[in-house]
Amino acid sequence: MSVLLSISDKNSIEKVSINLQSVNTRIKEIFESKSINSETNRANWLLKAVSVIDLTTLAGDDTESNVKRLCYKAVNPFPVNYYDKITKNHLTTAAVCVYPTKVATAAQVITSLNASDRVQIAAVATGFPTGLYALETRLSEIKFAIENGATEIDVVIDRSLVLSGQWDLLYQELVQMREACAGVHLKVILGIGELGTMTNVYKASLTAMQAGCDFIKTSTGKEGVNATLAVGLVMCRAIRQFHDETGTKIGLKPAGGIRTSQDAVNWLILIKEELGDDWLNSKLFRIGASGLLGDIENWFCQYTTKQVGSASKFSFI
Repeated sequence: MSVLLSISDKNSIEKVSINLQSVNTRIKEIFESKSINSETNRANWLLKAVSVIDLTTLAGDDTESNVKRLCYKAVNPFPVNYYDKITKNHLTTAAVCVYPTKVATAAQVITSLNASDRVQIAAVATGFPTGLYALETRLSEIKFAIENGATEIDVVIDRSLVLSGQWDLLYQELVQMREACAGVHLKVILGIGELGTMTNVYKASLTAMQAGCDFIKTSTGKEGVNATLAVGLVMCRAIRQFHDETGTKIGLKPAGGIRTSQDAVNWLILIKEELGDDWLNSKLFRIGASGLLGDIENWFCQYTTKQVGSASKFSFI
């Protein structure tokens, strides 16, 4: 991967260049050298995966009942009788993620379950999923979500600004979104499937971090291409360089298409290899997903069935 950049100078963003062959080679190297050598190790990785999930429902037919069920599942990701078998701790997901109009319901349920200190309320905003709304409208949506109880905001960028090279305007918009998110975490969704090139993914990542985001996020889940490991590597390298030059740690959230327990393990391995153990927690890594938790639950169901009478409780990696 070839990256020529001085983060302190926004104008130098034009010098960024990503070598796609090098990206693919690095991905191959990581997964040829790393493997899960036992089911016990896999169980520990999967418990870690559950703890970083932003459990999501972003469907056009979302109802209050759907959101309530989502929140209960976030607080109780496994059936009660599973906990005695698989973990020493009561586990929750990191957050729920909903539309702004569903935030009040989510906040009420999470509070009623005494889980406000463990499960965050994330809301997509700023004209999700396209970002093609007037800036005033997008900023108002952030304010609405926060007033209704959101503790995290997942904003989506206007991808046309990336495709037309309007980096200063993108930066300015994101700074205003950062200001609107005072007191809550800001995740910036890049919509990588609509950015055209890996170089644009890197540039958009840097612009978002320069503007003050807490996380960069791959996708809305609505694009044709969503979270891929290759894109994740490029975003990790942007995070690394930003940290090296500023000392600030920015989180990563892949979202879209992460459905299986193996998908989750692969992302955790990538983070460990590229960013290190400091990022293996919900403060710096999230997985946006709706169906992933069910697949992990099915894995544990099969494993505990095979290990009846002999399974030991697992702990986080």
